[in-house]
Amino acid sequence: MCSLHKRLGRMEPPVRREVVEFMSDARSHLWSMRRSKANFFRLMQVFSGFIAAGKWFGDVCQWKNPVTSVLVHVLFIMLVFYPDLILPTIFLYMFLIGLWNYRFRPRVPPHMNTRISYADVAHPDELDEEFDTFPTSKSADLIRMRYDRLRHVAGRIQTVVGDIATQGERLQSLLSWRDPRATAMFLLFCLFTAIILYITPFQVISLCLGFFWMRHPRFRHKVPAAPVNFFRRLPAKTDSLL
Repeated sequence: MCSLHKRLGRMEPPVRREVVEFMSDARSHLWSMRRSKANFFRLMQVFSGFIAAGKWFGDVCQWKNPVTSVLVHVLFIMLVFYPDLILPTIFLYMFLIGLWNYRFRPRVPPHMNTRISYADVAHPDELDEEFDTFPTSKSADLIRMRYDRLRHVAGRIQTVVGDIATQGERLQSLLSWRDPRATAMFLLFCLFTAIILYITPFQVISLCLGFFWMRHPRFRHKVPAAPVNFFRRLPAKTDSLL
């Protein structure tokens, strides 16, 4: 990097070192609270469409708009009995969404945006930490304060990773005989399910599952479902951790 910016600095017009570091993204591997927040909200923006679709489907299942729920049931029946329409329907919806977004297309070229970079709301200490040298040249008290802040952020990430690992271990325990009764019940369920799926047409199974999933709130209970309660009681390695 040093030789690169020296060579570019002797060219006409000369290129400053800050420009070379920015274009080569030389500090991308260094920790930055501001950049971490920006990347997190970028990820949330990417999944915002899926989250909005999930909320919309939840409203359909809760029958908040009966007309929409009925139309979704009709569309579901059509797709079950005519599965060849599934892929054409998906691509048709994508085409219509693209046409709708044409009205909101960008009118100007992309530029540096301080808002999505969270540079306009970043704390001065976060910016000072971002431009710090590596290894650091700050005082011990300031490093201790930043270290405690980083431990707080890493603790949340550690909790989320642990929860994901717990769910994966519960899935593995279904067939590992860690809990003999749970594994035996799951094996019997798999056997009966295989027999039912073998003798029952797929369209009937799909209709029953779809109607059960989108049933009216009058036929729902506020207590957790039995399969959810069963899954939450499966053993995991959390009890063996120090």
